[in-house]
Amino acid sequence: MDLNLLTALDALLEEGSVTGAAERMRTSTPTMSRTLARLRRAFGDPLLVRAGRQMVPTPRALAVREQVRSLVEQANGMFAETGAPDLTSLKTTFTVQANDMVIGALAQPLLSTIHRQAPNVTVRFVPEDSGDSTPKLREGATDLVLSVADFASAEVNSERLMVDRVRAVVRAGHPLLRGEVTRERFAAAQHISVSRRGRLAGPIDDHLAEYGLHRQVVSVVPSWVASWHMLARSDLVGLAAERLSREAVSLLDLRTLRIPLQLPPIVVAQSWHIRHQADPTHTWFRHCVRSVFESRQTDGPAHPDGGPAAP
Repeated sequence: MDLNLLTALDALLEEGSVTGAAERMRTSTPTMSRTLARLRRAFGDPLLVRAGRQMVPTPRALAVREQVRSLVEQANGMFAETGAPDLTSLKTTFTVQANDMVIGALAQPLLSTIHRQAPNVTVRFVPEDSGDSTPKLREGATDLVLSVADFASAEVNSERLMVDRVRAVVRAGHPLLRGEVTRERFAAAQHISVSRRGRLAGPIDDHLAEYGLHRQVVSVVPSWVASWHMLARSDLVGLAAERLSREAVSLLDLRTLRIPLQLPPIVVAQSWHIRHQADPTHTWFRHCVRSVFESRQTDGPAHPDGGPAAP
């Protein structure tokens, strides 16, 4: 059945006239007459009959009148432009996938930002996946992925949020804090690596190899926070993103050092499935995430070389 017939029937019942319904629908009177004929065949009822100079609805038309009006309003509502969400009454859960360094930097300020506007929203953080996150975004298991590399594709949109840099991290009083940190001294230290897959080598090792150097990785852990706790009680050397790790490094009384290598910057991005692109609630949530990262981006350097992390 052509659902446009319901719109025409609503106009006919409202106007009580083929001519009036035609004007309302911005069509011709003959076209509306043919539409009425189709409606009569579809319903098996005359629907509108002439009474003097007017047309009056049949009992069947009166019986369906309110239902037709409701269906037309619902259909129009589906195509109407969606307004801004009512944040004060919004009650939903957003699932965010990220590693523990990003979660540690983002969770508290993001919740504060969100709850100032939408106190009933819950944010669920889940660990970063070692594989492709597209299926989880597609299935709705994850609403947003925060990662150090965007992976925009035909069905995933991505937006860069922050540019950060890698720093070496050591405990207060570490031998590397005394004197210049050369490539040779950096490589000669014992290192801890962070890898969800347990990898012993990474980009830093590739850069050291260009100078004929090799570092000794004595431990690999899957968590950044775990590595920093180990650094606080040993002479190991670890890594951290400068701005993202600011609070955690400061709380553990760790020190950061410039790595004597030309390392690429860290680019943090948020990614989401294209079906959420125009959704007002999801758009608001992405804006909240963006605002938190923008505030960190403008804070300046997190901490000076060899000094404690700035509070």
